[in-house]
Amino acid sequence: MLFQDFRALVERLAAEVPGEYLEGIVDVEVSPKTVPHPVLAGVYTMGECIPVETGAEAVPSRVVLYHGSFQALARDRPDFDWREETWETLTHELRHHLEWRANTAELEAYDWAADQNFRRAEGEPFDPVFYLSGERVAEGVYRVDEDVFWDRPVKRPPPGVEVEWHGRRYKASLAEPPLPAYVALEGLDPERRGRDRVVAAGDPGA
Repeated sequence: MLFQDFRALVERLAAEVPGEYLEGIVDVEVSPKTVPHPVLAGVYTMGECIPVETGAEAVPSRVVLYHGSFQALARDRPDFDWREETWETLTHELRHHLEWRANTAELEAYDWAADQNFRRAEGEPFDPVFYLSGERVAEGVYRVDEDVFWDRPVKRPPPGVEVEWHGRRYKASLAEPPLPAYVALEGLDPERRGRDRVVAAGDPGA
């Protein structure tokens, strides 16, 4: 998608956002920049919510979406949906703004968890309990991006684990991996679109 077409798309989507979510947003901008992750290959910053320092108690922000980053990701993903990805990025950055105004850090923690999850998938060092900063979808179950994690605190590697998925229970036998351990689950029905369905087991006293 050309830069001018992308800018027009962002303008149309911004016009669909209810006014109360735009309160304190001084501008929604489109930049031609490509902003790669400083360490991880294949990861790009798609947008940013940048606080505008005015000295006021309620900090205004400007939202910037990076056309070059969208182009780079689209080249790597044949199924890239420009409208869906643009809407997701725009609303994500607006949530950043709302949380800053509310003095909460939930989305900052989620972004950190997503970064750690990418490191895990790429075989890089990562925080073993990063998923606890993801979205809690049920007791002991967390989602980070499109991946799901079942948290199982244990003192020693169990012979097997049991998880519930879409109303059905599944059992998986385990080897004896060191703790903490991540065990990828396959054969769940229905299969999830995300990269992994994972049981993360660790020492609760660690």
